[in-house]
Amino acid sequence: MNSMRKLIENYISQIEEIQYGKPWVGNSYSKILKTVDKENCFIQPVHGMHSIAEIFSHCTMWRNEAILKIKKGVGTKTDESEENWILNSELKKKGWACIYDEYKLSVVEFIQVLSSKEDEFLTETYYDIDFKKVCTYRFLVDGILHHDIYHLGQIGLIRKFTKEV
Repeated sequence: MNSMRKLIENYISQIEEIQYGKPWVGNSYSKILKTVDKENCFIQPVHGMHSIAEIFSHCTMWRNEAILKIKKGVGTKTDESEENWILNSELKKKGWACIYDEYKLSVVEFIQVLSSKEDEFLTETYYDIDFKKVCTYRFLVDGILHHDIYHLGQIGLIRKFTKEV
């Protein structure tokens, strides 16, 4: 059984490292989040730059979309979806605690759904309505991991800016 899950376990390990550990690239999400609160999470330090809350909401939406694709074989969101980038004004109504809780839950659920799979699953395909083509689940899992790392870097930069605002 274990040999049929080496790739899946590797993905889970990478996700956990980026979220909770001490990744080679620097800080994990959990370390950066210790410095984020309801006061600074909505700051947009430079015109046109997203707030930390916007990025967390965005990452949650795409992770939940990935979970749906894994469970159902099809998703419902595209880059043009309203939920892709919810306005800061709307997110403020929701509140940082709710945004953060939804994010944490999406990480746990993503790890759980991956934990139930064998490596063979990564070669299976689904139709991706955003990319408008058939994709492997490996493409999806790689994409979520890369997406998290990309936005982790953005959050780190925003934190540097907001400390000076």
